[in-house]
Amino acid sequence: MIKTMRDFPAVEELLQMQELADTIVQVPRPVASDIIKATVADLKQQLQKTGKPITHRKLVSTIKTAIADIKRQEITRIINATGIVVHTNLGRAPLSESLIDAIKQTVTGYGNIEFDLARGTRGKRGLACERYLALLAGTEAATVVNNCAAALFIVLNTFANRKEVIISRGELVQIGGGFRIPDILRKSGAKLCEVGTTNITTLDDYASHIKPQTGLLLKVHKSNFVQGGFTEEVALKELVNLGNSHNLPVVNDLGSGVFIDMRELLGYSEPTVQQSVRAGAVLTTFSGDKLLGGVQAGLIVGKKEYIQKIKRNALFRTMRVDKIVFSMLEHLFGIYLNGNYKEKIKLWSILSVPESELYKRAKKILADIGNPSGLSVEATSSFVGGGALPESAIPSVGIVFSKEYKPTTTMTVFRKLSPPVIGRIEDDRFILDMKAIDVDDLPLLATAIKNVIE
Repeated sequence: MIKTMRDFPAVEELLQMQELADTIVQVPRPVASDIIKATVADLKQQLQKTGKPITHRKLVSTIKTAIADIKRQEITRIINATGIVVHTNLGRAPLSESLIDAIKQTVTGYGNIEFDLARGTRGKRGLACERYLALLAGTEAATVVNNCAAALFIVLNTFANRKEVIISRGELVQIGGGFRIPDILRKSGAKLCEVGTTNITTLDDYASHIKPQTGLLLKVHKSNFVQGGFTEEVALKELVNLGNSHNLPVVNDLGSGVFIDMRELLGYSEPTVQQSVRAGAVLTTFSGDKLLGGVQAGLIVGKKEYIQKIKRNALFRTMRVDKIVFSMLEHLFGIYLNGNYKEKIKLWSILSVPESELYKRAKKILADIGNPSGLSVEATSSFVGGGALPESAIPSVGIVFSKEYKPTTTMTVFRKLSPPVIGRIEDDRFILDMKAIDVDDLPLLATAIKNVIE
């Protein structure tokens, strides 16, 4: 029993304690030492404040909990039962093992990231990746930076530094993590020129604000929200025609970005990269880890002269990506070019699974664990996520826990499992949506459910 400050064991003594041995080895020893110091300091304050003795069991359990909490901050594999396939908080697009296997040989050792094998001299990085991307987009040239916000930033800094950028008020969106288009625009050195209103922007609104100091016209796809009712926006092709008449470039930020017509799979469609190119945008920016199903990257496609200017910008080096990203994207674009994305890109294989198959999987899980009471298989709605099609629900199936299982408590218990299972609460019931759950994780999910209900 710890009754005074002197009764607390020394940090080194706690590090050597047999009761903590299995917990301490889970993190680097200096981290364990730091956590123990902080925990003991907190308990000392508690003792001073309350005067109540602290048991040896409480000291040990508090240290174990603190180390476990730090350990859980490390990136770990989880089972996504939220129903959101491209979940920003859970790593966005899932990657297939075959894609990882394909790049192992090129990223684990030395590689020709900046070496010209034909000439035996220093080369330029990403040439094959850029070539494949440009071919896929149907445009003259392409390049890659570290994320879509960086892509838009460097485009604005290159072509509109100290100049005005005209954008509709209805397209001044906020993207993930609190980043807002106006903030990115201002930090790039460009000057914001808002036109139109929140719900109505016409071609005349753009035309009437074009001045000698105008640098470019910017269109931003409203990918993460939907406007309804009395609305109007200018089509990209119309904006391009206006830009051409004033010798002004038009840039289109698609946000998520997609290469295929999604209507066949989901019944909904997003504007594709190819459509943006055909409409005449001199540059189109989009992400690599959302609807493309790849790694985090900012992709820029468009006219060669504009891409070359971007790559000559001194800031371009601060945004460049490494051999892992280039290698991954080369293989990803190759899959799209070969047309077998449904089989080889995990995002599309997940989205291709029909509702009937999800129903069979859910029923089998419950059967395997003895069809426990209070659990049912029901139709649900899932979503693509990643800022795409925010109100376009996809039919799905969920394992639903009745209200006798307190939803917030049940959610917490599933989250503390290994691997953690992340579900959702709907109509005061906890739901494990089957849409984004990998088929290889089904046995793990069955075990998780069994452990929780028992």
